[in-house]
Amino acid sequence: MEAPDFWDNPEASSPVLRTRRALERRLKTLTRLRNDSDELATWRELIEEGEHDPDLDVFLSRIKVEVKQLELQLKLGGEDDDKNALLAIHPGAGGTESQDWAEMLLRMYLRWAESNGFEAELLDRLDGEEAGIKSATVAVRGDYAYGYLNGERGVHRLVRISPYDAASRRHTSFASVDVYPEVDDDVTIEIEDKDLRIDTYRASGAGGQHVNKTESAVRITHAPSKIVVSCQNERSQMKNRATAMKILRARLYDREMQKRREEQAKREGEKLDSGWGSQIRSYVLHPYRMVKDHRTGTEVGDAQRVLDGGIGEFIEAWLEANLETGGGSSDA
Repeated sequence: MEAPDFWDNPEASSPVLRTRRALERRLKTLTRLRNDSDELATWRELIEEGEHDPDLDVFLSRIKVEVKQLELQLKLGGEDDDKNALLAIHPGAGGTESQDWAEMLLRMYLRWAESNGFEAELLDRLDGEEAGIKSATVAVRGDYAYGYLNGERGVHRLVRISPYDAASRRHTSFASVDVYPEVDDDVTIEIEDKDLRIDTYRASGAGGQHVNKTESAVRITHAPSKIVVSCQNERSQMKNRATAMKILRARLYDREMQKRREEQAKREGEKLDSGWGSQIRSYVLHPYRMVKDHRTGTEVGDAQRVLDGGIGEFIEAWLEANLETGGGSSDA
């Protein structure tokens, strides 16, 4: 980094800066734990003398949190794991049933982000005709957001008694979740204007009269990749266009990284464990209540707690499984 020409090449310097930030976070946690070890020795002497202080319980709880944080940071060693995440949800076939399930997943991830100190911004939401959503895109920002959420990519399955079925029959619904790393501004992604088709339309949902009367929402189609992105969160068409372009850059970047991973796996004679359309988790609400991750075998009986954002056990199990296989959560 001290080289005179280091800052002249953003494409080369960006990975170095990301690595440095990740190492600094780990060093900060290690420094806290090292300082805690000195304090722990003092507490040990007091315990041996038969004294007990309620502050000791607080201290030990804090150490457990810091140790767990360090363990997770060691698991999050992928090239893009320290980035913010863009999370997109789409219902499968099934109309209102699947659209309602997609909205339940959106609520689950927003709750998870809120309870874990991440900033979540709803960038785009297209409501269903009767209930639920046809699509939604959320930006989740904070340390290692992509690393944590990358394992949520795939198809999620819901089994329940349908609230939309007059005969109260059991239904199975599907929704897909895609997760992309939010691309830094210093990462070069070439997008030519001639390859873009930009459409504007009236936004739906919250926003009052402005949303209904002006074509502030933006949809961008990238012809070479056939990727379509949209944004209607902002009142300004210009801001929605800028956000849609950011989403497009993230998806093109992720597409390229995915291609590299597949090529690397082919060279090494390996088979990627999960594809874009694989079913990763089942949420069963009838005839029993359980959520099971099909990749790690992790099961949770309290399905409502999971749907309220309690997906930490599944995330940690997935990270642990990837660490054991040596894959990392987003190696390129």
